[in-house]
Amino acid sequence: MISFLTIVFVGFFLGMRHATDPDHVIAVTTIVTRKNGTARAGLIGALWGLGHTFTIFVVGSAIILFKVAIPPRLGLSMEFAVGLMLILLGVLNLTGVLLWLQERLLSGPSKFDLLLPDSASPLRQADYPSAEHRSDRTAQSTRLSKDLLGIGFYNALRPIVIGLIHGLAGSAAVALLVMTTISNPWWAVAYLLLFGAGTVAGMMLITSLIAMPFAYSPGRFSNWNRWISVTSGLLSMGFGIFLSYKMGVVYGLFTDHPQWTPR
Repeated sequence: MISFLTIVFVGFFLGMRHATDPDHVIAVTTIVTRKNGTARAGLIGALWGLGHTFTIFVVGSAIILFKVAIPPRLGLSMEFAVGLMLILLGVLNLTGVLLWLQERLLSGPSKFDLLLPDSASPLRQADYPSAEHRSDRTAQSTRLSKDLLGIGFYNALRPIVIGLIHGLAGSAAVALLVMTTISNPWWAVAYLLLFGAGTVAGMMLITSLIAMPFAYSPGRFSNWNRWISVTSGLLSMGFGIFLSYKMGVVYGLFTDHPQWTPR
């Protein structure tokens, strides 16, 4: 019998490792830019992790508790959806549609701006922080609070939806792995939650690290930001096309005999 502490540590740290999967990192990179700052980037990573955890917990619990079997065609379709999502993210990133949507949906005062004095506008201070503001610890704490409030509905919804779709592709594999390792179904469900918590923590760390160079040296890395945006878009498209081809053709989603093994 596996001890509870083993479940806690293994579940959490495997969740953190799961956050580093290439398709996860590529997808999140397409939506993290220097304008977010480390606080907002970390929040975006946490929202992605929450969406991912929700899907894994719901689908995984159904597999563990009710012995739900996922047909090969359905399993391939879930992973194929991830490929299509990566292609879409890449196209939107390369064409500038994501930036256009962000600017359109965040333009004008938000409801949080109306509650604050002009000099404390979260959007202005987040986009144009002064050197004195960055060096003042009290001001940094205030800025963090405003960043969390000012992220906006669009920026919050996007990583959640991406995390939900990613969770569809990985939930069956995680649940089946847990079933073969942990005999008690309720402990297995608890493992899913801990796995999700580790995924949230791991993605928060990854997104914060991605945004850090642009947050602390915006002038120096301004050109790099454009190249990273283009590179992440190309990688997202390329990986999405590869994944879609693999699921649709190699594993036979569009044939009469699909073959799928959760991995």
